[in-house]
Amino acid sequence: MRNAGARPAEEVVQLYASDPVAQVARPAVQLIGFARVPLEPGESRVVTFGVPADAFSYTGVELRRIVEPGLITLAAGPSADEPPLRQAIRLTGEARELRGARRPHHPNPPPGGLNVRTYDNPVLGGFHPDPSVCRVGEDYYLACSSFEYFPGIPIFHSRDLVHWRQIGNALDRPGQLRLPPATAASGGVFAPTLRHHDGRFYLVDTNVSDRGNFIVSAARPEGPWSDPVWIDLPGVDPDLAWDEDGSCWCATSGVNLARIDPETGKVLEGPFPTWSGTGLQWPEAPHLYHVGEWWYLMIAEGGTDRGHAVSIARARSPRGPFEPAPANPILSHRSTDLPIQCTGHADLVQAADGTWWMVLLGTRPRGHTPGFHVLGRETFLVPVEWRDGWPVAGPVLERHPAPAAWHPFPPAPSRDDFDAGTLAPYWISPRTRPEGSWSLTERAGSLTLHATGPTLDRPGCTFVGRRQQHPDCRVSARLDPGSGTGGLSVRMDEAHHYDLEVGEGTARVIARIGPVRQCVAERPVPAGPVTLTLAFRTTDLLPPSVTAPATEALGVGAGGPDTIAFSVDGQVLAELDGRYVATQVAGGFTGRVAGMYVTAGSVAFDWFDYEPAPGDQESAPGG
Repeated sequence: MRNAGARPAEEVVQLYASDPVAQVARPAVQLIGFARVPLEPGESRVVTFGVPADAFSYTGVELRRIVEPGLITLAAGPSADEPPLRQAIRLTGEARELRGARRPHHPNPPPGGLNVRTYDNPVLGGFHPDPSVCRVGEDYYLACSSFEYFPGIPIFHSRDLVHWRQIGNALDRPGQLRLPPATAASGGVFAPTLRHHDGRFYLVDTNVSDRGNFIVSAARPEGPWSDPVWIDLPGVDPDLAWDEDGSCWCATSGVNLARIDPETGKVLEGPFPTWSGTGLQWPEAPHLYHVGEWWYLMIAEGGTDRGHAVSIARARSPRGPFEPAPANPILSHRSTDLPIQCTGHADLVQAADGTWWMVLLGTRPRGHTPGFHVLGRETFLVPVEWRDGWPVAGPVLERHPAPAAWHPFPPAPSRDDFDAGTLAPYWISPRTRPEGSWSLTERAGSLTLHATGPTLDRPGCTFVGRRQQHPDCRVSARLDPGSGTGGLSVRMDEAHHYDLEVGEGTARVIARIGPVRQCVAERPVPAGPVTLTLAFRTTDLLPPSVTAPATEALGVGAGGPDTIAFSVDGQVLAELDGRYVATQVAGGFTGRVAGMYVTAGSVAFDWFDYEPAPGDQESAPGG
């Protein structure tokens, strides 16, 4: 790469692999490397890409990744359009299956050469969907949807868009968030928009289980946030934007636009229709941006699944008329074999150095068709370029060149010893968490849970959990059941959860799958404290018909996303296929939550430990 100009510049180099005999399962052309190269006038640099075997793999039957011998063409240049450098290579040897975690494709600079810092996606793992981001100075703040869980709408802080730590929840008081017992799974609080205007933070959202659209505001992102101000507008996924004369505009799904008073919620003008996308289903998640002389309206469409897409239009005024981008959708992974799927519901932010970035949701499916994503919809980050007056983004890779700023936070502790005076902000509970259901003071250094319902199969049970954020991880807790009954559970909803329970001298593994509830293993345990462990792994998977490794023919393969092992004091009681606690079975908009519960009496938890597998330390609790 050489800068022949008179000014410093940043060049882009992309590496593509093309297969002349590609079939449906194997993409004809795929991006396998990307780098941004800052160059001074007259400066030249060499960029070297290290290309793992994954780059030449395709997804075969049962979603196995295969590498076959044959001719591959490598091409490098600033874009996929006629890259100037081409080289044919031949893969030799026998066809083979790639096992283990897919490795990201990323620049591998030579020693002493270009140092390209990279980041890994997702930047916020686990059930953190519908991200919305804003910048204040050199700080970034992000909010996500929370659906039927309390407290609601987690708030995160970052200094570089890559490393995030949770600093609170916007809806952390029962008076702010009403989720009645009849609130269905994936009801409650939908997608937020977070903005900063005139020295104050504003968050607009929808509680579909209460009065609809509302605004809360705060002087500081940590809170306290105000009580909701309700807005009499139809639709979900509301957005807020202010024009030059101070008017506040609120767009909602559909897509409709209204002028409102953000302090009272009063509708001053509208709503009126604007632009509803390219014709795909579910035009939603609108965001208005004033960039230069244009107002841009970016939306999600296609539904928040494999057909998800990001599209955009622009106008000279928020009132329109809007002209669509000629290359819509500007981002979608539909009908690809990329490891990140369902990409959409995006928000744009300009970094302090002038570069542009997009946060968006996506999933990481695993296993046999249809592919199961168990962590829910997660938050991803992708760089954005402006070409001919339009933003260009994607594809969303597992690894990208990092923003210029780089500010990691200290690693969050994996263990919560419950020594603090209040629960950490990442602890959540379905619908509500009554004051009398938990205590950090009854037993010093422990979280004591009191039963408020007899079963996890119905709303009202005492449960305190946190999002599973890594495909491979371990969750453990030390508890004293006393005369009560409780344990650890990994849940999607009341009809889809696995429980490791201790009570009356017996430890049990219970599976609830739809209308079926079954104890799949049990053994006696002595009185006193025990350590319970749930271990999640994506290798050495078990078929769905067994709870331990088997040697006989079973008629079904190990096609699930993971296997979950349930242990008491280090002894495994059972292992279960993870597909039954996945979105593709349970349905809905959330992801797995693992945590502590009690169904009878009181149970004291001395500590809770969440440990990602070695090499996968991002998105640790609170970090």
